[in-house]
Amino acid sequence: MADITGLFATPFMHASAALQPDLVTSLVAHFTSQAAVVNKASSQLAHTEMLKPSESPLLGRAVEAITPLLVDFGAAMFGERIDWLVKEMWVNVLEHGGRQGLHNHANSFISGVAYLTTTHPDARTVFFKPPSGASFLFNNNHPGVVIGPFNHDQWSGPVPEPGDLVLFPSYLLHAVPPNAGVRRITLAFNAIPKQLQSGGFRIGFSG
Repeated sequence: MADITGLFATPFMHASAALQPDLVTSLVAHFTSQAAVVNKASSQLAHTEMLKPSESPLLGRAVEAITPLLVDFGAAMFGERIDWLVKEMWVNVLEHGGRQGLHNHANSFISGVAYLTTTHPDARTVFFKPPSGASFLFNNNHPGVVIGPFNHDQWSGPVPEPGDLVLFPSYLLHAVPPNAGVRRITLAFNAIPKQLQSGGFRIGFSG
């Protein structure tokens, strides 16, 4: 008998209806007009400035809903239930035809996206395998290949509903393909643990 074990999995959380419908509606109404920073990769994508949760009661409400999920997700990443801080948030407005280039998030440990409007299936967030020494010089890539967890290099997240939220390690590369649907609005954020301990040392973070 032979077993194949998937080593060193990357955690990913999808939380349905994490934000209440009235909060979703209020976030869209309040922040859409503030998304005035045009993205370098696509003129059909604009962002708000980076915002602290304390700058708006609406963001404060969102953080109240997000924080318990951060604790659960952090336990999967670090093996301990620790307190978390949402350090920054911003709203993205993606028009028809717009896209988000490949990127990850610096200076944070967990990143997330809360979906505030309907997302066209073609504009789902796509996640990419981190570059590492696990890639061979030769690949086996042709129409007859069966894609599985050990040979795929990208994965499209679930089709979200308004109010859904996803969490992922901040190092994970991701992008949004060209939006074939109507305006797509999301609330993105980065989070850090209040403290980490290792080898007798403790490091703390504060907002």
